[in-house]
Amino acid sequence: MAGGVGSRFWPMSTVDKPKQFIDVLGVGRSLLQLTMDRFKGVCDPENVWVVTNRNYAEIVREQLPDIPADHVLLEPCRRNTAPCIAYVSWRIKSQDPKANVVVTPSDHIVTSEVEFRRVITQCLEFTSDSDAIVTLGMKPTRPETGYGYIQADLTHSSPRNKEIFRVDSFREKPDQETALQYIRNKSYYWNAGIFIWSVSTIVNAFRVYQPAINKIFESMLPVYGTEREQEEIDRRFPECESISVDYAIMENAEEIFVCPADFGWSDLGTWGSLLNQTRHDLYGNSIIGDNVSLYDTHNSIIHTLGEKKVVVQGLDGYIVAEEDGRLLICKLSEEQRIRQFSGE
Repeated sequence: MAGGVGSRFWPMSTVDKPKQFIDVLGVGRSLLQLTMDRFKGVCDPENVWVVTNRNYAEIVREQLPDIPADHVLLEPCRRNTAPCIAYVSWRIKSQDPKANVVVTPSDHIVTSEVEFRRVITQCLEFTSDSDAIVTLGMKPTRPETGYGYIQADLTHSSPRNKEIFRVDSFREKPDQETALQYIRNKSYYWNAGIFIWSVSTIVNAFRVYQPAINKIFESMLPVYGTEREQEEIDRRFPECESISVDYAIMENAEEIFVCPADFGWSDLGTWGSLLNQTRHDLYGNSIIGDNVSLYDTHNSIIHTLGEKKVVVQGLDGYIVAEEDGRLLICKLSEEQRIRQFSGE
């Protein structure tokens, strides 16, 4: 899923080029490309599908040249994750009714790709011959209020896989006190928005729990893979209710399981989360860029990938970021106001 339009990493990310298409980590690869990279050995490029906004078609094909051109599906408007998933599920089913599918956002990071592949592979084995829906639960490292949570029933694991458990409930983003309770409870996990299921399972779930959305995409079976597909999607997609797959399917379906995982995951929703996920110097600073000098600076993130020399002195808890002539110097505690500051 690569259709998000967030610009929270301004000045690097903008509405025209949101964070999934930028080199947030300074490694020469965008978050979208890093997402593709970590599926090597799990999924061949010809079996990768990307659902994105039609405005980003060119950049997706530029960044992922190895996937088939007709596997880049274009949404004419934003309708949240349920219509996105319903579209690609029916499109895949029209080509391979027995497909086994992983759905993942394209703007997250994973620091242990080996563990990621191990977890994904065992979950694919679990769903390949069952009607189960599996979601990944990230072991929380702090009382995070910016994530949804999954409560697992840890009393009994699945007989087919000792690392997979039934889901007790999904919980919305909590306040600080509730998040602390979740951490102490040990049965709560961050909801990463990564799902594993067979294509027949998810299509049947849409039939039962979201018949209006399902009807739209099932009715287009005769046009999938033809020249008429985009025209019909442009016409019918806006009819979909704007709803997340969590509300649409996950909170209603019965055979829902969670696989607790720990592979260094973050959704990188803020500059602060990037600071938490990257390597620090002795003073708590994260430096992304080759020509940076810090003096008397603490707990700050400096992201400057250009050739210019950058010298920072006397800051504590700040963001310093530069991209294409746009410069941001902002307190980390005030980063929620970046859009207001930038005028974007």
